[in-house]
Amino acid sequence: MSYFIDRRENAKHKSAVNRQRFLQRYRKHIKRAVEDSVNRRSITDMKRGEKISIPDRDISEPVFRHGRGGDNTIVSPGNKEFNEGDRFNRPSGKGGGDGSGEGSASNQGEGVDEFAFSLTREEFLEFVFDGLELPNLERKQLLDIEEVKPVRSGISRDGIPARMNVVRSMREAYARRIAMRAPIRRALKEAEEALAEEEGKEPALRNKLRLEELRAEIDQLKRRLEAVPYIDTFDLRYNNMTNQPVPSNKAVMFCVMDVSGSMTQAHKDIAKRFFLLLYLFLERNYEKIELVFIRHHTAAKEVDEEEFFYSRETGGTIVSSALNLLDEVIETRYPPGQWNLYVAQASDGDNWDDDSTTCRQILSDKIMHRLQYYAYVEITPHAHQALWDEYERVAADFPDRFAMQQIVEAGDIYSVFRELFRRREAA
Repeated sequence: MSYFIDRRENAKHKSAVNRQRFLQRYRKHIKRAVEDSVNRRSITDMKRGEKISIPDRDISEPVFRHGRGGDNTIVSPGNKEFNEGDRFNRPSGKGGGDGSGEGSASNQGEGVDEFAFSLTREEFLEFVFDGLELPNLERKQLLDIEEVKPVRSGISRDGIPARMNVVRSMREAYARRIAMRAPIRRALKEAEEALAEEEGKEPALRNKLRLEELRAEIDQLKRRLEAVPYIDTFDLRYNNMTNQPVPSNKAVMFCVMDVSGSMTQAHKDIAKRFFLLLYLFLERNYEKIELVFIRHHTAAKEVDEEEFFYSRETGGTIVSSALNLLDEVIETRYPPGQWNLYVAQASDGDNWDDDSTTCRQILSDKIMHRLQYYAYVEITPHAHQALWDEYERVAADFPDRFAMQQIVEAGDIYSVFRELFRRREAA
């Protein structure tokens, strides 16, 4: 087995191999720092990289040092330098703590220097979404004939250089050389034997004309041997690839956000941050997933990404309008037999009178049987209202497909997001 190690230097003479080894070794410390950073970020700077600091004590390593050497006899009742009653002067310093260093004393106890370095955008997002996945993702029936993958299907004489089968090509070339050179070698051997026989005769009995003919024939046969090409276009063989239909694992995520008047600006900012985190997660990890954005107050509307995150429209609250629109979109555009369906909903829990019961009925009777997963986030520091109670009944009926969490403040967003979309062990 051969190993290829890329020793090329990155910008500023940094080795990519060493950097990846460092990130892997101190993964726990970096991940903890990344989590703290996510909780501090605003909506607009979620995509940028981050400067991370790790306490020096966490990256220190044991080292070997030379001892004093020689034979030593020491009696150490607690130390090896001072005896009881010895007196020594306090070190003088410039700071307020009377220490030897510069600066003032700290009231935080002992401290350590920190090792600081910068994470790129890709490295930052990798740590943010480490260990997360869409739950219950299944491979569905064939969505269409275009969902294919190339598979090996034998060897072909025609193809592109990128698919050349070197082993088969060299085998064909070797066989061709054997076949083409074998009769020439036999003729060459016979001519050389005849020449040796003729030269073995007495000088007076040698046929000079015959000798010249044999030498000319031998030269010609040798040139023919050398003219046989080492490899010819006839020898080239290529890996034949055919497109094989595969089951589709396409998925769609419905993002449902309450923008009613009861949702304060702080609540909406938290909801937007949650959905932006979800959007980055899906954009990075799932290339073929589709996103459907639904905003609602008393009426629900499907919107694009720009309007979902930045529109200021508001009104009353009827959550069932969003669920009815969700059911309609699934019915018309996303057959459950061909799509993995996911829903993420954010609300403050406030709803119009008896509409919460209607929401539970829509979920239980129409929607949940089609979905892979439903994640509900309630943004409120107060006691839960009727919508939460009704959703708890849905969660009891669909424990593996319905999850709900509460967000009190912005610092809870990342931990709630990880809990909703953490990687679950297969049953």
